[in-house]
Order: sequence, then C-alpha cells, then structure tokens
Amino acid sequence: MNDSSKLVPVTPLNPRRHAILVGASVGMGAALARKLAKEGYAVALVARQKDKLDALCAEINQSAGEVRALAYPHDVKEYKEVPGLLRKIVADLGGLDTLIFMAGVNYPPGGMEKYNFKQDREMVEINLIGAMAWLTPVAEMFQTAKAGQIVGIGSVAGDRGRVGNPGYNTSKAGLHTYLEALRNRLTRHGVNVLTVKPGFVKTEMLKSAVGPTPFAVPVEKAVDDIFNAMQKRRQTVYTPFFWAHIMFIIRHIPSFIFRRLSF
Repeated sequence: MNDSSKLVPVTPLNPRRHAILVGASVGMGAALARKLAKEGYAVALVARQKDKLDALCAEINQSAGEVRALAYPHDVKEYKEVPGLLRKIVADLGGLDTLIFMAGVNYPPGGMEKYNFKQDREMVEINLIGAMAWLTPVAEMFQTAKAGQIVGIGSVAGDRGRVGNPGYNTSKAGLHTYLEALRNRLTRHGVNVLTVKPGFVKTEMLKSAVGPTPFAVPVEKAVDDIFNAMQKRRQTVYTPFFWAHIMFIIRHIPSFIFRRLSF
C-alpha cells in the first residue's frame, strides 16, 4: 500500500514538482517515470498491472533513496473511478503540476480484408475516451489554478487515415484534436498542452506491428525528446524529430494518390 507520508515534503528549499502518469507500468511510460523521478518529480503511476507498478515504484524509490513514486492500479476504461482516484492522488502527492496520458493499445489489423469492431471500439475506449476521462477534470483544475501542463501521447498514425489500421488511426487522430482544443482553451490561462507524436519506438507494442517499422528508436531516445519538449513547453513534438518532415509530406499527398497506397 502507498504511504504518502513518506514523500519528502515540499518546502521553499525543496520545491518539488508533482506528476501523474497514466499508463506507466511498461514501455515509454515506465521509462518516463524513471526520468521524471530522477529529475526530482514526485510521480503517481497509474496502470492496470499492479505487480509491474509496484516493482517500478520500488525500483525508483530505491534508486532515489527516498519515496518519489506511488502506485495506483486502475483500468482506464473504468471512467467512473477517475474523479475519486484523481482527488486521492492529488492529496497523496500534495499537489499536481503535470498530467501525462500514455495509456494506449494498438491491435494488429489482421490484413486489408479484415474488420474487427470489437478491437476498434476498445482502441477508441482506451486511447481516446480514457484520455478524455482523465484530461477533462485535470484541465478544469489547471484552468482554475492558471498553471500546469498536460501531455498526451498520440502517434504519427493519427496524422492521416491510412488503410493499415483505421481504428487505431481514428483513436489517435481524435486524441490529437482533443488536445488541440484543450490547448486553445487553456493557453490563455497559463496552462501548456503538449501533443507527442512518436514514430516507431522499440517497445513491446512494436513487436505486434504488421509490416515494416523503419527508423525505430530506443525508448530512452523518445523519453528524452518528450522530457525536453515538456521543459520547453512545446505544443507539439514528433519523436524522433525527422518524423515531422515525413508526416508533412504524407499529410500533403493528394487523396486520389494516397488512397492507392498500401500502408
């Protein structure tokens, strides 16, 4: 069980930032949790897999020599749990500066002739609606405080409706639009909203990808790009950077040509 009383208290001589990472037990989420804790954040780690969360928290806290990470098992499809869990986390941390939504699922499409509504629905439920369930109350909180940062992990897959995986493309495109809308609403209140669009990153999810995965980068590279963008309060960042140029070209391919492509 978490013991938030062991967190080092915030004082003028010990200013500590507080972050919630939703989807933090594996992959980029776990790596970013380690990075933030190393940089002095107190982090609340939220994910379904309790054993992995507990192990990650133990690793972070042992490395730091103090409690910097707390674990909160939660399935992002359980939307009704979010308000109560958010209140508890903020109380346990002693504040909140940053919310990072990293939870996501990408089911292999199974080929051009296959359609699977069940999988498509679950990707939208987790990747988009799950994000909205967390980001909405945090946006309201940060707007009132006139401070804070929201980070959403999208994908280059959300920049265009490609034939390869329509459900996943849709979930990430919807997330991009939602983050943009929050940004346009919150910027005037001093709140930054960052949309991260990774290309191929060497995670477990990548192993299930269908087709080629060019330019795949280590998780640590993607995490460094995300952290640097957070520090600079960027609005959008592609990781690695060259995907910005690749996707600029893809976004501007005429539709009558694009629909003939097979990726």
